[in-house]
Amino acid sequence: MTPVPRLLVHTRTAGYRHDSIPAAVAAVRGLGGYEVDAGEEPEALEGPLERYAAVVFLSTSGDVLTPAGRERLAAYVESGGGFVGVHAAACTEYGWPHYGELLGARFDRHPALQPGRAVVEDRDHPATRHLPPVWDFTDEWYDFRTNPRSTARVLVTADESSYEGGGMGADHPLAWCREQGAGRVFYTALGHTAEAYEDPDFLAHLRGGIDWAAGRE
Repeated sequence: MTPVPRLLVHTRTAGYRHDSIPAAVAAVRGLGGYEVDAGEEPEALEGPLERYAAVVFLSTSGDVLTPAGRERLAAYVESGGGFVGVHAAACTEYGWPHYGELLGARFDRHPALQPGRAVVEDRDHPATRHLPPVWDFTDEWYDFRTNPRSTARVLVTADESSYEGGGMGADHPLAWCREQGAGRVFYTALGHTAEAYEDPDFLAHLRGGIDWAAGRE
């Protein structure tokens, strides 16, 4: 009998802590198809990661890894592991340059939480193929320090004309995927609110990204 694939969901915060984390973890558990190990201890990233189909950083913030954990995570992805970053995962590990390269971009700032429009740029991906061409959503509409387009496949962008305070202009990626060595990385900037983790479209977006990173799409 084929074993059920496992996810390691990491939610440690050394900076801002999102109130939505419990709802987010429950939502990942509820996706089905995976055994989920969720926790906050940095030591969880120091052990063998090869037994996981993907590692998920779920609204982590600040420096959350030990030096050994950084080495383990980098080697795991390079050798074929999956990595998924959700929302504040882009506000994580500023002290580790490789993490910014791994994820594709780092958080810069965000305007107030508000409704806006996400534009699905690439529908040929399990994280987006179910979405409408223009997706109405409420979130913080993260700006990033750099545009990830040069190293990543952009899936969803923000329509800055649909909300107040955007700072990246006409090309504003929100969700993307990329390959790192033999591994796969998926990131979505969405997922600030607890309500997001009850939204069927967002849950399918998250599930598709996890499946792609885990090589199960």
